Amino acid sequence: MPLIIDLKPGEKLIINGAVIENIGANTKLRVLNDCTLMRQKEILSDADAVTPASRVYYALQCAYIFPEHKDKYLEAFNECLLGYLEACPSARDIGVKIATALSEGQFYKALKSAKGLLEHEADLLGKLSDSDREKEKAKS
Repeated sequence: MPLIIDLKPGEKLIINGAVIENIGANTKLRVLNDCTLMRQKEILSDADAVTPASRVYYALQCAYIFPEHKDKYLEAFNECLLGYLEACPSARDIGVKIATALSEGQFYKALKSAKGLLEHEADLLGKLSDSDREKEKAKS
């Protein structure tokens, strides 16, 4: 089934490792075959992979985009995911979703599930900062 992508001016996407940038007005592309594809809004740069969950996502993203180095990135992914789940057992269900999608060879689905890990982490960090604010108020 073809995929239609609408690219805004300046928007980038990666298709089979090639970075494509729209340098004109809105552009529509139709992808007619299977390929590895990521839109700019889904891509996490290495500079932005600074938290445990973002490192999981980044390693998985690289395994998807760069299949020639897949084993190296999957090793890093496994280490990062195991570390995250060890520190945050509450994310176990998300980890299972990611691992299941990977075992079925569905990298894109695994990446979508890994976004849930990013949300989980953001939620935890938000709760921690709320807790810190409450402790500061109590001291006052």
